[in-house]
Order: sequence, then C-alpha cells, then structure tokens
Amino acid sequence: MSHSLNQPTFRQRLRPWFTGFDIGLVIAIALLCGCGLLAMYSAGFDHGTRFVDHARNMALAGLILFVVAQVPPQRLMALAVPIYTVGVVLLVATALFGLTKKGATRWLNVGVVIQPSEILKIATPLMLAWWFQRREGRAQPRHFVAAGLLLLVPTALIAKQPDLGTAILVFSSGFFVIFFAGLSWRLILPVALVGGVSVVALVAAGPTLCEPGVDWVVLHDYQKNRVCTLLDPTKDPLGKGFHIIQGMIAIGSGGVTGKGFMKGTQTHLEFIPERTTDFIFAAFSEEFGLIGCLLLLMCFAFLILRGLAISFAAPTAFARLLGGAITLSFFTYAMVNMGMVSGILPVVGVPLPFISYGGTAMVTLGLSLGMLMSIARARGLMQS
Repeated sequence: MSHSLNQPTFRQRLRPWFTGFDIGLVIAIALLCGCGLLAMYSAGFDHGTRFVDHARNMALAGLILFVVAQVPPQRLMALAVPIYTVGVVLLVATALFGLTKKGATRWLNVGVVIQPSEILKIATPLMLAWWFQRREGRAQPRHFVAAGLLLLVPTALIAKQPDLGTAILVFSSGFFVIFFAGLSWRLILPVALVGGVSVVALVAAGPTLCEPGVDWVVLHDYQKNRVCTLLDPTKDPLGKGFHIIQGMIAIGSGGVTGKGFMKGTQTHLEFIPERTTDFIFAAFSEEFGLIGCLLLLMCFAFLILRGLAISFAAPTAFARLLGGAITLSFFTYAMVNMGMVSGILPVVGVPLPFISYGGTAMVTLGLSLGMLMSIARARGLMQS
C-alpha cells in the first residue's frame, strides 16, 4: 500500500520533460504559427493539400523542437565538430557526384535524395560557437581568421552549386557567431562602407552594366539577370520582372487594412507566382494590408527579442554564441524574404519562417528553435 502511494503520478513523470521551457518563446512561436496557418489556408486554398501539409510540417517541427530541447547544450557542443565535418564532406560529394536540376547541383543521392546545404545552416553556427568556447577569454586575431575560414568553406561550396540564398543564410548565421565572439567594429565598418559604396555605384551604372553582352565575370548570367531585374523590373514585365512586379502590386493593393481574408485578387487569380512559398508575404500583405504586416513584424520582433534575452542570460559562452546566432538568423530570413518580395533585394529563394511552405525549411526551423529552447532550459534548471 505505501509503495503504491509513493509512486509518482503521470503528471509528475511528465513535468521534468517540460521544466524550464521559456513561456515567452513558446508564445512567440505560437503567434507566428497562427499567422502561417492563416496565410497558408488562403494562399493554398486551391493548391492541393498545401494547408494540411503545412500544418503537418509544423507539427513535425514542434516534435523536433521538443526532442532537441531535452538535449543539454553541453551535448550539443560535443556534436558540433562531427556534424560540421559530415556536412562539409557531403557538400564536397555534392560538387563531385551531385544531382543537377535546372542548372543547379544541390542534391546528393545517399539512398535517399538530400540537400546537404541545409545541414550547414545548423552545423556552421554550432562549429563556430564550439571554436570560440574552446578559446573563451583568450581569442586572438589568428583565431578569428581561422573562424573566417571555417565559415568561408561551406559558404563557397554552397554558392558554387549555385545556391545564393542558402549561402547567404549560412554565411550570416556564422558571421553572427564571430560578431558576438568579439569581432572588432574597426574591421566591420570598412567592409560595410565598401559594400554601401558598391551598391550606390551599381545603381548608378546599372543601365550600362545591364546591357546585353556585358559579362560580370564574378556572377552567373542568371544572377546578373536577377540584379538587373531588381534595378528595373519593367524592362521585362512578362518575363524576368514578372515576379517582382506582381509582388509589389499585391503589397500595394492591400493598402492599410487589406482586402480581407480569402479576398486577395492577385493571389486567387494566380498572378502571384510561388504564392505559397517564396512570395507568400505578398499574398499576406494583399489580404491583411499594412496593419497585418506590422503585426507580423511585431511577432518576429518579439521572437528575436525573446531569443536574444535567452542568449544573453545563457550560462556558457557556447550557449550565448549559438543562441545569438540562431536568433539573428530569423532576422536574416525575414529581412531577405520581405525585401525580395517588396522589390528591395534580388530574388534569391529564401523562405519566410513559419509562413512559407516547405518541409525541409520547417525541420531546420524546429532544430534551431529546439537548440534555443535547450539553452533556455539549461539556465532554468541551473536556477532551480
């Protein structure tokens, strides 16, 4: 009798699995998932099973988040070198033996077809956070140079596939780790200044550089076309400029309050290409207008601020660097996607987290948020 009374209840057995979960982060994720389901129901209403599949992908990402959150940051740190090494080896194998589709060699058949570049979205910040954890408090310039090489290897291999969108995401996630590790502003500002001057020069010289027959040397023809289309999409309104023009029309036609849920004409008359994936922000803007976009931006801002708060309070340098990089990667995703849909940035195929359809992207999202929740739990368990 006394033995049965001392046995823990089912609720008591479950409690350790949820102890330390950050409520603010859970709320931010729930809000963005709600926005994603709302947008996908409308944009994918007559697009097969997109809404159901999107909900399934979200559930899978939630399960991955829960499982990864149970793994302590110390265990994640032990996985950093093996995952990064395997990822780079797979990228090299892709370059040598990969499958080519539509002119891009991004996939590798290892019994199942995989896209190794997705692994590096997680592996790169993991590796760099491990690198600086091992040198905490004594990082020297040569350590930052070595970190730069660790970052440039996967970035260059992915860019060569070519997959500029993923290369940008991998580079930015690694750069955030190096920045938080103490990269001097004296090195960042000159590069930023050169970049700014280059953009101004490109805009000024655009009409000449975009003339037929002008070779840009450092870029593929399709990349040159994307930049030239960004500078003047009206040159080919029914061809290369169609995506940008229709996206801007949809965003502008939404006005302040939007046309209303399920009432987007650009969306439902199929003028917006890729309306459930890369250009879903245009469909969202058309139906919910400026107010809806501001609310969506506030949800992303809430997620980012909560993630940064978790990172800054993390117990180790590894957790702080990894958490900060993961958090700011959401800023990169959102900025690049919204920028390209709005005609501010070139179209590079970057999804909008939680909102765009895509199973692989959702799995990566679950892994990233699971690591962030693991960091939050580590701090909470230490305090308890």
